[in-house]
Amino acid sequence: MHDLSFGLHAECTYRAVRHVLMGGLQVNPEKLRLLVTQEMPFGKYKGRLIADLPGHYLNWFAREGFPKGELGGLLALMQEIDHNGLGALLDPLRTRPRQSFKDKG
Repeated sequence: MHDLSFGLHAECTYRAVRHVLMGGLQVNPEKLRLLVTQEMPFGKYKGRLIADLPGHYLNWFAREGFPKGELGGLLALMQEIDHNGLGALLDPLRTRPRQSFKDKG
């Protein structure tokens, strides 16, 4: 049963990735690596990996506008990944465990 479950999960993940890629999102492998190594430099979630930012925070940026430059591009990419439920695809790239989604105070 475990193998069947894994197979179904892999197929769903593949289809989701294909959907995102065919939707025009260009994914650079180096950008994916930056999501799991670069920390948020400011704000409520300063010091948290970009890949570990909560969805509501990423969605706020999507509504209000992403910062300019590389940081804005990474936040936009992470918002798209999170919005499509593809965050687990970053797990093999991680060098440290996923951080909790509990707000910092």
